[in-house]
Amino acid sequence: MYLKRLKISGFKNISEADIHFSPKLNCISGINGAGKSNLLDSVYYLSMTKSYFSSLDIHTISSQESLCRVSGEYIREDGTTDSIVLKLERDGGKQLSNNDKLYTRLSDHIGLIPIVMVSPYDSCLINESGDERRKFINSIISQLDREYLRKLQNYNQLLMQRNRALKSSTSNRDLLDTLTERMSLNASYIHKKRDEFIKILTPVTQRYYELLSSGRESISISYRSDLHQATLEELHRSNNEKDLAFKYTTSGIQRDDLIFFMDGNQFRLYGSQGQQKSFLIALKLAQFEIMSDIHKKPPLLLLDDLFDKLDMHRVESLLTLVSSSRFGQIFITDSNKVRIGEILNKINGSSLSIEINSGRVV
Repeated sequence: MYLKRLKISGFKNISEADIHFSPKLNCISGINGAGKSNLLDSVYYLSMTKSYFSSLDIHTISSQESLCRVSGEYIREDGTTDSIVLKLERDGGKQLSNNDKLYTRLSDHIGLIPIVMVSPYDSCLINESGDERRKFINSIISQLDREYLRKLQNYNQLLMQRNRALKSSTSNRDLLDTLTERMSLNASYIHKKRDEFIKILTPVTQRYYELLSSGRESISISYRSDLHQATLEELHRSNNEKDLAFKYTTSGIQRDDLIFFMDGNQFRLYGSQGQQKSFLIALKLAQFEIMSDIHKKPPLLLLDDLFDKLDMHRVESLLTLVSSSRFGQIFITDSNKVRIGEILNKINGSSLSIEINSGRVV
């Protein structure tokens, strides 16, 4: 599947755009702040029903508009077309349709158009809290397993109810136990799927990092979870008094985390900017490979401002990887127009060069 045509109205700083893309390589150039990342984010929205950069839909609507509209025409492997239309309103309204049929649940759309995005924003996976790393694994597994997404949504709703009950001045032990029992069914499934996924992800990431760094360092990923030690019901029973004192749930899969290592040391403490970026690219390429194998088709690959802080050797290694037949449609942004031209010369096949200036696509 590839994105043939994208139409945008009132999305961030892009007031209007109508673009026909190459089914293989699309290079987008422009100075910082021109709207390159916003263009990629609109593509991401059509796959994931949300922004890659913000959890609030209102941040995607142009300040001069009351609503924004993004539509994409996708060509499937059998030649048929999917027309995806997303509408966001400033008052909070949100609609998504596929071939003029509205979704009643946005989650039903997740996984239809597999997508992987690599961005400077990904540095938060190394340097920020575990919440960012949980979002990362959730975004991948949700595209592969709809039951996982359903159970994750259920768990989060029950967690909010349990935390509200803990904050109440008259906390009911029976209610807490009932909520824990219902949460446990979801938690065990989520923990199992996360554990299985990390065991698959780690060796593939190691292989890609070795290719990008020529084997100069070794990396590993550790999955930390309270559920490694006990079931959720056992954890809540042993932590009930602490939960009541703190007035929130102190154990469970909402505390899961990934720890990244380089040569046995934590990446966030010892990795240089170039090493961190190489690791993040390797992580996303591993995501791409796993999703390709499961979906039996390559996801769309969005590479935002990729070459900053990468030496030429790592750039060459990356270009060699993404130019292989394993990859499908690719979008690359860069502030350096000359470098974009060099990329097009190095990669054979169908390609398109686009320039964006102050939200206007040239």
